Amino acid sequence: MLGGIEAGGTKFVCAVGKEDGTIIDRIEFPTTMPDETIEKVIRYFRQFSLQAIGIGSFGPVNNDKTSKTYGTITATPKAGWRHYPFLQTVKNEMKIPVGFSTDVNAAALGEFLFGEARDLNSCLYITIGTGIGAGAIVEGRLLQGLSHPEMGHIYIRRHPDDVYQGKCPYHKDCFEGLASGPAIEARWGKKAADLSEITRVWELEGYYIAQALAQYILILAPKKIILGGGVMNQKQVFPYIYQYVPKIMNSYLDFSELSDSIRDYIVPPRLGSNAGIIGTLVLAHQALQAEQASGEVRS
Repeated sequence: MLGGIEAGGTKFVCAVGKEDGTIIDRIEFPTTMPDETIEKVIRYFRQFSLQAIGIGSFGPVNNDKTSKTYGTITATPKAGWRHYPFLQTVKNEMKIPVGFSTDVNAAALGEFLFGEARDLNSCLYITIGTGIGAGAIVEGRLLQGLSHPEMGHIYIRRHPDDVYQGKCPYHKDCFEGLASGPAIEARWGKKAADLSEITRVWELEGYYIAQALAQYILILAPKKIILGGGVMNQKQVFPYIYQYVPKIMNSYLDFSELSDSIRDYIVPPRLGSNAGIIGTLVLAHQALQAEQASGEVRS
């Protein structure tokens, strides 16, 4: 049996399940200070006999396995979590293999193996909610270089009628600063869920999302783009994305995915809100396999 932790800035989701993505049990609770939150995590998992745990964490995080601080949350504005040794804390408490990545990487893994991209070798998963982040799979592997990707913080062109200055504490009017859930609320004075009937809200949101997607398509050329997160529960934004992406691309790339088949190319997650937690079970299984392989080498 495997354990998974989807650690968000607002809430934690913990689950136990199998390597095939089956969830046996799950629990949710608010993200508070680290000691209080992790105590709840450990108490939950100690009810089960687990072989390994996977963590998909809000970020930024140190995702470099060769680093001494691998598994640490780094420059987050979340109170108390900056430089928190997430991976090592869980390892010390549970004493089993623990896999670690970002929450969006976990969701990308879930959709790649069991969801919308299960028959492909590349995909891009983007979450648009409290923040904006993305996980990319290229040739069957998560994209990782100097850091994990931080695609929510690219700069996009401001709509000429948008006077809102932006919400990002680091970059102000980056993609996250203009299109995240808090940005929508700050611009319009209401939460996204309470603005569902106002067309101009979603046309503007679609305009910003489409700009970001055009950049990702030009750089990564993913075979599927999956849009999740709380803001994307507002399905009325999708037609505007489908309208603006081809306009921005302006026939530069001649693929049906950017024209007639765009509704099959840019999609919501097949796994719904379970994409991330299922992906953490994948991370757990990978950690278990790595531990078993290293044990075989040592023997």
